[in-house]
Amino acid sequence: MAYLAPTQELGRRFVMRGLTGNVIMLNLIRLRTVADYTGFPDIAPESPISGRAAYDLYIEHTLPYLEKSGGRLDFLAEGGSWLIGPEDERWDLALLVRQKDMETFFAFEQDLDYMKILGHRAAAVEDSRLLPLGEIPS
Repeated sequence: MAYLAPTQELGRRFVMRGLTGNVIMLNLIRLRTVADYTGFPDIAPESPISGRAAYDLYIEHTLPYLEKSGGRLDFLAEGGSWLIGPEDERWDLALLVRQKDMETFFAFEQDLDYMKILGHRAAAVEDSRLLPLGEIPS
């Protein structure tokens, strides 16, 4: 089973956590070998591209909206297989995305112009995990 978007219940749980201050989203991404733009012909490249290339397009187009909302991409790295974890599970990319609070996260997610480019992410991603992290003051 692939996880590509939050369920209504998980969204409710996220809101109910009531995180204050910075919210950091830990993203684990498994990419398709070839991006699937079947549902997004209006933004599909002229010829097939890799899932990684499609995800790179997603990041490129997303950063201005993220920064406009006060957020930023703190960390982007190549993944692989676990050192501790299921031997048959891999994550191609890991990202840490920071928002200054839950309100700006929701404003970013609901930006109509941002929503127009989500097809690059959908075309690229085979499976994902998103873990909201609340900073612990030092």
